[in-house]
Amino acid sequence: MAYNTDTHAVAVAHGHATFMDKGKSTVGPFPHDILNIPFTSFSTFDLLMSSLAMVLALAAIQRGDMKQGKLWLLITALLGLVFLGGQYYEFSSFVHEGLGLTTNLFGSTFFVLTGTHGAHVTVGVIWLLTLWVQALRGKLGPKQAITVEITGLYWHFVDVVWIVIFTLVYLIQ
Repeated sequence: MAYNTDTHAVAVAHGHATFMDKGKSTVGPFPHDILNIPFTSFSTFDLLMSSLAMVLALAAIQRGDMKQGKLWLLITALLGLVFLGGQYYEFSSFVHEGLGLTTNLFGSTFFVLTGTHGAHVTVGVIWLLTLWVQALRGKLGPKQAITVEITGLYWHFVDVVWIVIFTLVYLIQ
């Protein structure tokens, strides 16, 4: 996990440095023409609420309340899937509007940066669903709470990275 987190941090830092040149594209569509801040704000809120759900899942499992633990693990994963669905919709819309990976500097950096983040969210969702299945089978309980805590640390890190991406890509023009 440390390797994955370190790799993610380096990739995000590189992407952010590259993305600061987003206004340097000479052909459109340009960020101000295509970004849908209200839609992405909803996706951001969704991802933040998934962090709250993760906290509630861990707390429930630590106290041995597996019914609530299973529920909150599933809700966390479902909120992650909602975020990914929003990202799919956004990517599809941008491609339909003429922005692709090779269209301009903005397109290249946008799709690589947010796509890399989306890949990490996907890994997190799979990890969460794996824990949920283990919980359903009775193989996850308070004695394995450290596993849930490590998963939560990964999930929170991915969420914090999204806050940075959202701020740099969508809010700073």
